[in-house]
Amino acid sequence: MNNIRDYYQIDDRLATSGQPTREQFQSIAAADYQVIINLATSTSTNAIAEEGTIVTNLGLVYIQIPVLWDNPKLEDVNLFFNVMRSFSHSKVWVHCAKNMRVSCFIYFWQKYALQLPERQAIYPMNQIWQPEGVWQDLIEQAETKFKFN
Repeated sequence: MNNIRDYYQIDDRLATSGQPTREQFQSIAAADYQVIINLATSTSTNAIAEEGTIVTNLGLVYIQIPVLWDNPKLEDVNLFFNVMRSFSHSKVWVHCAKNMRVSCFIYFWQKYALQLPERQAIYPMNQIWQPEGVWQDLIEQAETKFKFN
C-alpha cells in the first residue's frame, strides 16, 4: 500500500491516494476494501480508461464522481457526502490523480459530516497541498453552506 501514490490511511475504514495502478487495485482488494470512489475525470493524469471494469472484476463497488480540477462544485461535495453515507459501514478507498481533490473532499467530510475539530479534519490535506484559486473558493463556499448543518 505504501507504494501507492500519495497514500494516506485515515482510519480503519478509510484510505486515500492518487491514481493507483492496475496491480495496486489488486492490493487494495486484498486489503479487504469494498468500495473505490474515484474523484478524477477520465482525462486526468494517469487515468485508467477501464478502471471501473478492473475494480468491479475484483469484486469491489466502483463509483466515479468526476470533479473538474478547474471547476469543483458544491454539488460534487454533496454527492460525495451522500455516497460516503451510503457506505458508512464499508471499507472505502477514495482516490483521484494526485490526492488533491480527494484530500479537500475528505477535509469537508471530516469537518462537516463527522464534525471533527479543524486540527484533525485538515489531515491529510495539510500534508499534501494548500488549496488556492477555485479550490479556496470551494472551501469558502463549503464553510458558508455546511457550518450550520
